[in-house]
Amino acid sequence: MLSKGFEIEVYTGTPQGDIVGLSDQIVAALDGFVREPDSRNVEYTTPPCFRYERSLCDLVTPRLKLRQFLKSKGDYTLIPGSTLPLKGQGDRFWRSDPANPYHDYIENTYGTKVVTASVHINVGISDPEILMRACRLVRVEAPLYLALSAASPMFNGEMTGYHSTRWGLFPKTPAHVPLFESHGHYIRWTEEQIEKGTMQNVRHLWSSVRPNGDRRPYNLNRLELRICDLVSDPIALLAITALLEARLHQVIEDPSLDPLHLSQLSAEDLVEITDENEAAASRSSLDAELRHWKDGQTILARDWIERLYAEMFGIAKKQGFSCFLLPVKKILREGNEAQRWIKLSEQGSDNREILMRSIEAMQVREGELEGQICRSLVA
Repeated sequence: MLSKGFEIEVYTGTPQGDIVGLSDQIVAALDGFVREPDSRNVEYTTPPCFRYERSLCDLVTPRLKLRQFLKSKGDYTLIPGSTLPLKGQGDRFWRSDPANPYHDYIENTYGTKVVTASVHINVGISDPEILMRACRLVRVEAPLYLALSAASPMFNGEMTGYHSTRWGLFPKTPAHVPLFESHGHYIRWTEEQIEKGTMQNVRHLWSSVRPNGDRRPYNLNRLELRICDLVSDPIALLAITALLEARLHQVIEDPSLDPLHLSQLSAEDLVEITDENEAAASRSSLDAELRHWKDGQTILARDWIERLYAEMFGIAKKQGFSCFLLPVKKILREGNEAQRWIKLSEQGSDNREILMRSIEAMQVREGELEGQICRSLVA
């Protein structure tokens, strides 16, 4: 199997759904947590590992520690979702580090559009040219992972009409990112963007997927999928990751699996329809009408995922992680978190009520997983 690691951003607040900025206290007290520009969310990173059971424990254990700390500070908890959901929360920044000039730039340039919670999935690929090919394939299929993970239909007290308000509003930077033809192309393009000022630094590439490594853009060792909303159920997150990993095994083994070679469309057309697909997935997630990268034909996101799942299951089974892929079917059947929230809203629940029920469900789920998985691994 390939190594996997996660960057998890999550909001803190009250059981009533009000988001409260506590990241300065969290970072000062707990190892492994880092602050974001806004103090209302905090990030932790799991170490790269191969086994899904270990990844599950690595996802859950820091949250349990964080919950214990929050409880020591008052009646605080973790808030699911990827955008500031309640009225009066999305209209201003709560700076976590007022003296940080890069945070100045982010606040002044983007405002609260970037005050979001998300999941970044990192999968290890050491060969830079294989990595670039994998990035090309995952880039044109990234809308499928957004469709599975969408969890932000609310912003500032309203249902917005998006399933992923986060990705619908998020300022992808730079505005135009090509499909990188090679590692050398990626290096030259990055250097040009920094020289022109469209990127402030090598981290300032905010696209759905990017190559990552210890010294970008030169030393690379992993693919980073950045498009997913915060998936509050770790089992669902690992299912999405398993779909991604199986696809990456396939592209590693098959050099011909490359959009630049297999598609009937030009590289520029591929970028254009991928951007359109991301926008469609942010609005309608699993029910979005997308255009397939191979021929430009229209296909529903859920139908595309069904086909990909059927193709990937055998690969996942051969690699020994097909059981972790299975919950993708449950997401397709029952809907992602955004769709479940929208359904509750249509049935008459208000945003705060929806959020409170989800906060409780998230905490219960983590407790179940801690008892079922993490203790057995320790034992």
